[in-house]
Amino acid sequence: MAHLTGFAGTLPSAARLPGPPLRALVLGAAWLALAGATYALPEEGDFAYTATFAAVALALGLALAPLAALSARLGRAGASLAHWTPWLTLVALGFLAWELITAKFALLPMPFFPPPQAILEVFLDDWPRLGGSILASLKLLAGGYLIGAGLGFVLGVAIGWSKAVGYWAHPILRFVGPLPATAWLPLAFFVFHSSWSASTFLIALATGFPVTVLTWSGVAGVNKAYFDVARTLGASPAFLVLRVAVPAALPHVFVGLFMGLGGAFAVLVVAEMLGVRAGLGWYLQWAQGWAAYANLYAALIVMALMCSGLISLLFRFRDRVLSWQKGLVQW
Repeated sequence: MAHLTGFAGTLPSAARLPGPPLRALVLGAAWLALAGATYALPEEGDFAYTATFAAVALALGLALAPLAALSARLGRAGASLAHWTPWLTLVALGFLAWELITAKFALLPMPFFPPPQAILEVFLDDWPRLGGSILASLKLLAGGYLIGAGLGFVLGVAIGWSKAVGYWAHPILRFVGPLPATAWLPLAFFVFHSSWSASTFLIALATGFPVTVLTWSGVAGVNKAYFDVARTLGASPAFLVLRVAVPAALPHVFVGLFMGLGGAFAVLVVAEMLGVRAGLGWYLQWAQGWAAYANLYAALIVMALMCSGLISLLFRFRDRVLSWQKGLVQW
């Protein structure tokens, strides 16, 4: 028993954390403290949405505390809330510190470090421009990513399956592929008739290289015994490629898709800053030019959420396609 007790004492389990009522109390107190400090303390500036931000914090404190206390009775939603309660508490404390060092005590200079209510003002007042920028970025990213992923997948399968294709394509891939896609910016904007098509090409290039390499690696690494068994049963070359090589290579393909999405997003922002007159990259450039740093931080928040959301969707798609590997790769 002593051995078991000592072992349990080393585990970072939920049993060692404060109980749900105490955690709920701390959670509610953190959000209520944020609401009180935001509303009651004098400000070093004039911010239009201070009362709104305080009201939101107050509503969250009054709603989250009882829900967290009753999380054991709320099923799956309650379990999720209990899991995220420490993080929700930390977010409230982070907002409180942010509020105090910017709007209340002005320890950081304005306008370079705006308070939370200034970011809220951007989302409430400038949502048409910001929303249009999000849609423009999604359209550009979707076009370039799908083209690059499709061509990279086809080329990777061809290189991995055919020695002749690999002989001619491999040297070109090794020469062109490692170059950053942004290095082609001057040439792309000169060759293509519009900045939109040039940006689409650059995003496709950033996506295509990792997808090609990982797909090629997956196809080339398929166990030869699978092909021997399929040939014995009379499989055609097309069957061997589409029903044996490609399914076996899919784990590698999805790794390439994840890597390609990150590269495509980076190229998207750079291309929009330098050429395209729409999108989040353009919005960042516009906000910097007007010293609208609240708009800049709001765009950065949106970009982080958008990139994380797209990767999460890709992971869900991967788990559905590769159900036997669900949970093997985490995000």
